[in-house]
Amino acid sequence: LMAEDRNILANTIFHLTEDERRVLLPSGRSKTYDNRFGWARTYLTKAGLVEVTGRGKYKITKRGLDVIRKSPLVIDNDFLMQFPEYQEFKKSSRQDGGEKTPKPTPQTPEEVLEATYTELRQQLAQDILERMKASDPSFFEKLVVDLLVKMGYGGSRKDAGEAIGGSGDGGIDGRIKEDRLGLDTIYIQAKRWEGSVGRPVVQAFAGSLEGQRAKKGIFITTSQFSQDAKEYVKIIEKKIVLIDGEQLAQFMIDYNVGVTETASYVIKKVDSDYFGDGE
Repeated sequence: LMAEDRNILANTIFHLTEDERRVLLPSGRSKTYDNRFGWARTYLTKAGLVEVTGRGKYKITKRGLDVIRKSPLVIDNDFLMQFPEYQEFKKSSRQDGGEKTPKPTPQTPEEVLEATYTELRQQLAQDILERMKASDPSFFEKLVVDLLVKMGYGGSRKDAGEAIGGSGDGGIDGRIKEDRLGLDTIYIQAKRWEGSVGRPVVQAFAGSLEGQRAKKGIFITTSQFSQDAKEYVKIIEKKIVLIDGEQLAQFMIDYNVGVTETASYVIKKVDSDYFGDGE
Protein backbone atom coordinates (compact mmCIF):
# COMPACT_ATOMS: atom_id res chain seq x y z
CA LEU A 1 0.00 0.00 0.00
CA MET A 2 2.27 2.70 -1.32
CA ALA A 3 1.51 6.33 -2.08
CA GLU A 4 0.34 5.33 -5.58
CA ASP A 5 -2.12 2.88 -4.02
CA ARG A 6 -3.63 5.72 -2.02
CA ASN A 7 -4.15 7.62 -5.26
CA ILE A 8 -5.83 4.64 -6.93
CA LEU A 9 -8.19 4.13 -3.99
CA ALA A 10 -8.99 7.83 -3.81
CA ASN A 11 -9.80 8.05 -7.51
CA THR A 12 -11.44 4.73 -8.39
CA ILE A 13 -12.95 3.48 -5.11
CA PHE A 14 -13.81 6.53 -3.03
CA HIS A 15 -14.16 8.94 -5.96
CA LEU A 16 -12.64 11.77 -3.97
CA THR A 17 -12.03 15.13 -5.60
CA GLU A 18 -8.71 16.92 -5.23
CA ASP A 19 -10.33 19.38 -2.82
CA GLU A 20 -11.66 16.52 -0.68
CA ARG A 21 -8.22 14.93 -0.55
CA ARG A 22 -6.70 18.23 0.57
CA VAL A 23 -8.99 18.56 3.60
CA LEU A 24 -6.83 18.84 6.74
CA LEU A 25 -7.36 17.70 10.29
CA PRO A 26 -8.29 20.55 12.69
CA SER A 27 -4.63 20.91 13.64
CA GLY A 28 -3.77 21.66 10.00
CA ARG A 29 -0.74 19.37 10.19
CA SER A 30 -1.89 16.44 8.08
CA LYS A 31 -4.53 15.53 5.53
CA THR A 32 -7.62 13.74 6.79
CA TYR A 33 -7.55 11.21 3.93
CA ASP A 34 -3.90 10.29 4.45
CA ASN A 35 -4.46 10.02 8.21
CA ARG A 36 -7.45 7.71 7.82
CA PHE A 37 -5.67 5.68 5.15
CA GLY A 38 -2.76 5.07 7.50
CA TRP A 39 -5.00 3.98 10.35
CA ALA A 40 -7.05 1.74 8.08
CA ARG A 41 -3.86 -0.03 7.08
CA THR A 42 -2.90 -0.42 10.74
CA TYR A 43 -6.32 -1.79 11.71
CA LEU A 44 -6.39 -4.27 8.82
CA THR A 45 -2.92 -5.48 9.76
CA LYS A 46 -3.81 -5.87 13.44
CA ALA A 47 -6.93 -7.84 12.46
CA GLY A 48 -4.83 -10.21 10.34
CA LEU A 49 -6.43 -9.21 7.05
CA VAL A 50 -3.23 -7.68 5.71
CA GLU A 51 0.41 -8.52 6.46
CA VAL A 52 3.74 -6.76 6.02
CA THR A 53 6.01 -8.58 3.59
CA GLY A 54 8.92 -6.13 3.41
CA ARG A 55 9.89 -2.49 3.49
CA GLY A 56 6.84 -0.60 2.31
CA LYS A 57 5.20 -3.83 1.07
CA TYR A 58 1.86 -5.26 2.23
CA LYS A 59 -0.14 -8.29 1.09
CA ILE A 60 -3.68 -9.43 1.73
CA THR A 61 -3.80 -12.60 3.86
CA LYS A 62 -5.93 -15.73 3.50
CA ARG A 63 -8.23 -14.31 6.16
CA GLY A 64 -8.43 -11.10 4.19
CA LEU A 65 -9.38 -13.00 1.03
CA ASP A 66 -12.07 -14.88 2.96
CA VAL A 67 -13.52 -11.56 4.11
CA ILE A 68 -13.57 -10.23 0.54
CA ARG A 69 -15.42 -13.34 -0.69
CA LYS A 70 -18.17 -12.67 1.87
CA SER A 71 -18.60 -9.14 0.47
CA PRO A 72 -19.41 -7.37 3.75
CA LEU A 73 -21.29 -4.08 3.41
CA VAL A 74 -18.71 -2.30 5.53
CA ILE A 75 -15.43 -3.11 7.25
CA ASP A 76 -15.22 -0.94 10.34
CA ASN A 77 -14.19 -1.23 13.99
CA ASP A 78 -17.29 -3.25 14.86
CA PHE A 79 -16.62 -5.69 12.02
CA LEU A 80 -12.94 -6.13 12.95
CA MET A 81 -13.81 -6.84 16.59
CA GLN A 82 -14.74 -10.42 15.56
CA PHE A 83 -11.03 -11.21 15.24
CA PRO A 84 -9.20 -12.04 18.52
CA GLU A 85 -5.99 -10.31 17.39
CA TYR A 86 -7.87 -7.06 16.83
CA GLN A 87 -9.64 -7.35 20.17
CA GLU A 88 -6.27 -7.75 21.86
CA PHE A 89 -4.89 -4.77 19.95
CA LYS A 90 -7.77 -2.53 21.05
CA LYS A 91 -7.51 -3.78 24.60
CA SER A 92 -3.74 -3.22 24.85
CA SER A 93 -4.02 0.25 23.33
CA ARG A 94 -6.02 1.47 26.32
CA GLN A 95 -4.79 2.07 29.84
CA ASP A 96 -5.58 -0.50 32.50
CA GLY A 97 -8.12 0.82 34.94
CA GLY A 98 -10.93 -1.65 35.10
CA GLU A 99 -13.10 0.53 32.88
CA LYS A 100 -15.27 -0.90 30.15
CA THR A 101 -13.86 -0.47 26.67
CA PRO A 102 -15.71 2.39 24.93
CA LYS A 103 -17.60 1.57 21.75
CA PRO A 104 -15.26 2.11 18.77
CA THR A 105 -15.96 5.17 16.64
CA PRO A 106 -15.29 5.78 12.93
CA GLN A 107 -12.85 8.52 13.93
CA THR A 108 -9.11 7.92 13.97
CA PRO A 109 -7.24 8.43 17.28
CA GLU A 110 -5.87 11.75 15.99
CA GLU A 111 -9.38 12.95 15.19
CA VAL A 112 -10.64 11.92 18.64
CA LEU A 113 -7.67 13.65 20.27
CA GLU A 114 -8.16 16.84 18.29
CA ALA A 115 -11.90 16.87 18.98
CA THR A 116 -11.16 16.54 22.68
CA TYR A 117 -8.57 19.31 22.48
CA THR A 118 -11.05 21.58 20.69
CA GLU A 119 -13.66 20.93 23.37
CA LEU A 120 -11.19 21.66 26.18
CA ARG A 121 -10.10 24.86 24.44
CA GLN A 122 -13.69 26.03 24.01
CA GLN A 123 -14.41 25.38 27.68
CA LEU A 124 -11.26 27.27 28.66
CA ALA A 125 -12.19 30.22 26.44
CA GLN A 126 -15.64 30.38 28.02
CA ASP A 127 -14.12 30.37 31.50
CA ILE A 128 -11.71 33.16 30.53
CA LEU A 129 -14.53 35.23 29.06
CA GLU A 130 -16.65 34.90 32.20
CA ARG A 131 -13.72 35.99 34.36
CA MET A 132 -13.01 38.98 32.11
CA LYS A 133 -16.62 40.13 32.37
CA ALA A 134 -16.45 39.86 36.16
CA SER A 135 -13.13 41.71 36.46
CA ASP A 136 -12.82 45.36 37.49
CA PRO A 137 -11.80 48.05 34.95
CA SER A 138 -8.21 48.33 36.20
CA PHE A 139 -7.62 44.59 35.85
CA PHE A 140 -9.20 44.58 32.40
CA GLU A 141 -6.85 47.40 31.43
CA LYS A 142 -3.87 45.33 32.59
CA LEU A 143 -5.20 42.29 30.71
CA VAL A 144 -5.47 44.17 27.42
CA VAL A 145 -2.01 45.71 27.83
CA ASP A 146 -0.46 42.31 28.62
CA LEU A 147 -2.09 40.76 25.56
CA LEU A 148 -1.08 43.53 23.16
CA VAL A 149 2.53 43.39 24.36
CA LYS A 150 2.57 39.60 23.93
CA MET A 151 1.24 40.10 20.40
CA GLY A 152 4.17 42.40 19.61
CA TYR A 153 2.54 45.80 20.03
CA GLY A 154 3.46 48.68 22.31
CA GLY A 155 7.18 48.13 22.72
CA SER A 156 7.84 47.32 26.38
CA ARG A 157 5.23 46.53 29.02
CA LYS A 158 5.99 49.88 30.65
CA ASP A 159 5.56 51.81 27.37
CA ALA A 160 2.26 50.11 26.64
CA GLY A 161 0.98 50.71 30.15
CA GLU A 162 1.73 54.41 29.93
CA ALA A 163 0.08 54.71 26.50
CA ILE A 164 -3.23 53.31 27.72
CA GLY A 165 -5.20 54.86 30.56
CA GLY A 166 -8.54 54.17 32.23
CA SER A 167 -11.59 55.85 30.75
CA GLY A 168 -13.84 55.39 33.76
CA ASP A 169 -16.65 53.79 31.77
CA GLY A 170 -15.75 50.14 32.22
CA GLY A 171 -13.34 50.26 29.27
CA ILE A 172 -10.00 51.75 28.30
CA ASP A 173 -8.81 54.10 25.60
CA GLY A 174 -5.34 54.94 24.38
CA ARG A 175 -2.70 54.79 21.71
CA ILE A 176 -0.07 52.13 21.33
CA LYS A 177 2.95 51.61 19.08
CA GLU A 178 2.42 49.18 16.23
CA ASP A 179 6.01 47.98 16.66
CA ARG A 180 8.95 48.54 18.98
CA LEU A 181 10.29 51.35 16.78
CA GLY A 182 7.01 53.21 16.89
CA LEU A 183 6.82 53.59 13.11
CA ASP A 184 3.04 53.75 13.35
CA THR A 185 0.43 54.23 16.06
CA ILE A 186 -2.74 52.25 16.68
CA TYR A 187 -5.70 53.73 18.54
CA ILE A 188 -7.24 51.37 21.10
CA GLN A 189 -10.67 51.19 22.65
CA ALA A 190 -11.80 48.34 24.86
CA LYS A 191 -15.10 47.93 26.67
CA ARG A 192 -16.45 45.33 29.08
CA TRP A 193 -19.96 45.31 27.68
CA GLU A 194 -22.75 42.80 28.12
CA GLY A 195 -24.91 43.84 25.18
CA SER A 196 -24.03 43.84 21.51
CA VAL A 197 -21.84 46.71 20.27
CA GLY A 198 -23.66 48.34 17.38
CA ARG A 199 -22.62 50.43 14.41
CA PRO A 200 -23.15 53.84 16.12
CA VAL A 201 -20.54 53.02 18.77
CA VAL A 202 -18.03 51.75 16.21
CA GLN A 203 -18.76 54.72 13.98
CA ALA A 204 -18.02 57.07 16.89
CA PHE A 205 -14.72 55.24 17.39
CA ALA A 206 -13.89 55.75 13.71
CA GLY A 207 -14.59 59.45 14.18
CA SER A 208 -12.18 59.59 17.10
CA LEU A 209 -9.51 58.13 14.83
CA GLU A 210 -10.03 61.04 12.47
CA GLY A 211 -9.53 63.46 15.33
CA GLN A 212 -6.27 61.75 16.25
CA ARG A 213 -5.16 61.58 12.61
CA ALA A 214 -4.86 57.85 13.13
CA LYS A 215 -5.19 55.34 10.31
CA LYS A 216 -5.56 52.17 12.35
CA GLY A 217 -7.66 51.15 15.31
CA ILE A 218 -8.52 48.14 17.45
CA PHE A 219 -11.91 47.93 19.16
CA ILE A 220 -12.10 45.26 21.84
CA THR A 221 -15.22 44.16 23.69
CA THR A 222 -16.10 41.31 26.04
CA SER A 223 -19.48 40.95 24.29
CA GLN A 224 -20.00 40.85 20.52
CA PHE A 225 -20.44 43.19 17.57
CA SER A 226 -23.64 43.57 15.58
CA GLN A 227 -23.63 42.59 11.92
CA ASP A 228 -24.07 46.27 11.01
CA ALA A 229 -20.90 47.13 12.92
CA LYS A 230 -18.96 44.38 11.15
CA GLU A 231 -20.16 45.50 7.75
CA TYR A 232 -19.37 49.14 8.55
CA VAL A 233 -15.65 48.57 9.16
CA LYS A 234 -15.40 46.84 5.77
CA ILE A 235 -16.49 49.91 3.81
CA ILE A 236 -14.57 52.70 5.54
CA GLU A 237 -11.10 53.87 4.60
CA LYS A 238 -9.72 53.49 8.11
CA LYS A 239 -8.44 50.07 9.10
CA ILE A 240 -10.37 49.01 12.20
CA VAL A 241 -10.09 45.53 13.68
CA LEU A 242 -13.00 44.34 15.82
CA ILE A 243 -12.19 41.81 18.55
CA ASP A 244 -15.18 40.34 20.38
CA GLY A 245 -15.16 38.44 23.65
CA GLU A 246 -14.73 35.02 22.11
CA GLN A 247 -11.83 36.15 19.92
CA LEU A 248 -10.24 37.94 22.87
CA ALA A 249 -10.34 34.75 24.93
CA GLN A 250 -8.85 32.75 22.03
CA PHE A 251 -6.03 35.28 21.65
CA MET A 252 -5.29 34.99 25.36
CA ILE A 253 -4.96 31.23 24.97
CA ASP A 254 -2.77 31.57 21.87
CA TYR A 255 -0.43 34.07 23.54
CA ASN A 256 -0.47 32.49 27.01
CA VAL A 257 -2.04 35.41 28.86
CA GLY A 258 -3.94 34.40 31.98
CA VAL A 259 -3.52 30.68 31.30
CA THR A 260 -1.02 28.04 32.36
CA GLU A 261 -0.03 24.75 30.74
CA THR A 262 -1.10 21.62 32.62
CA ALA A 263 -0.03 18.90 30.17
CA SER A 264 1.67 18.49 26.81
CA TYR A 265 1.66 15.49 24.48
CA VAL A 266 3.95 14.90 21.50
CA ILE A 267 2.38 12.77 18.79
CA LYS A 268 4.86 10.85 16.64
CA LYS A 269 4.45 8.71 13.55
CA VAL A 270 6.53 6.21 11.61
CA ASP A 271 9.16 7.74 9.32
CA SER A 272 7.89 6.34 6.02
CA ASP A 273 11.06 7.32 4.15
CA TYR A 274 13.18 5.37 6.64
CA PHE A 275 11.10 2.22 6.22
CA GLY A 276 10.74 2.66 2.46
CA ASP A 277 6.97 2.99 2.34
CA GLY A 278 7.24 5.55 -0.46
CA GLU A 279 4.91 8.01 1.26
